[in-house]
Amino acid sequence: MTVTLTEKAEFRLRAFLRGSAADTDETTTKGVRISVKDGGCSGYEYGMEITSQPQPDDIVIQQGKVPVYIDAKSAPLLEGLIIDFVEGVVESGFKFTNPKATSTCGCGKSFKAGDCSPEGVPCS
Repeated sequence: MTVTLTEKAEFRLRAFLRGSAADTDETTTKGVRISVKDGGCSGYEYGMEITSQPQPDDIVIQQGKVPVYIDAKSAPLLEGLIIDFVEGVVESGFKFTNPKATSTCGCGKSFKAGDCSPEGVPCS
């Protein structure tokens, strides 16, 4: 499973992880959970959240100092994803570059992926 955070995205996510409430339980490892759900203007919508630990079926990878938890059902739609953080006068935020996307919405948070089903079946 390959999901890549650029240096800027990793830096920004580390700041979010540091800024979230301190763990009192040493068994938890704060990380970023990435998923895809039905919605958005193009059919699928990216989801990112700070979480204390992965779900039992999540794929766990490490990007620099950021633990990344990838929803297993979303994994086929996220393979090869690159997440960047852009800062500009008009717009700032995370930018997703997804080789599985056949089209994207102008908002950059929504995409369409060939014949994929909402359950995350690999694109044909």
